[in-house]
Amino acid sequence: MAEETTKATGPIRMTAINRMMESIRYKAQILARTNKLDSGIMDSGIIGFAIGLALVMIFILVPALLLGGI
Repeated sequence: MAEETTKATGPIRMTAINRMMESIRYKAQILARTNKLDSGIMDSGIIGFAIGLALVMIFILVPALLLGGI
């Protein structure tokens, strides 16, 4: 009788453990993805800033020069 009770609670405990493991696995994947994204942004930050600055200067200065504002 005692063995039947332990067998009945066994799958319930495994279900809870499996849910917990899925939650941990999901959070670990999110953390890894965020870390990779941050690393990619930090690696290309200076180049991206320089390209963005150049584009802004082109979009602002070229029309101003063509219209005679400067």
